[in-house]
Amino acid sequence: MIASGRLTLNMRKGRIMDAHQATLAQQCLDGAYDKTKSFPDIVDSLMKSGFDGYVVDYRRGTTTYFLPCGESLVLENRASEAKVSEKFDQPGIGGQIKWAQSNLPDYTYAAFCESMKALGCAGYIVSFPGRRVLYYGRTGETHVEHFPQ
Repeated sequence: MIASGRLTLNMRKGRIMDAHQATLAQQCLDGAYDKTKSFPDIVDSLMKSGFDGYVVDYRRGTTTYFLPCGESLVLENRASEAKVSEKFDQPGIGGQIKWAQSNLPDYTYAAFCESMKALGCAGYIVSFPGRRVLYYGRTGETHVEHFPQ
């Protein structure tokens, strides 16, 4: 494992993540926060670059990007003081996802993350082969959102 400031690279036997992939992952994370990349753009870019998916962990404040061979890259999310609530509010989480999908002018990824934590979402798993996102709470509750067809 290689750790450097905001980046941790976990290498396994086989294919090694290249610098382009690591840079792209950081650009996708920054683009989400800066509102310069939409979720569909991020998914498309990461898939074309060979990624299998990623995991956002609100409690650790990290996003981990995975290659199919098992290699991963961990990036730090932007700072947030919000804590993950104990109660998983599935209807509220569904509403926040719809807000994110609507791409309204008031949407920001930072606000989405803050709201999701307040609603009890501890993180989410994005699966490109499964074409879905699984949102999970502290006690294992889940909400599954399929990619639009």
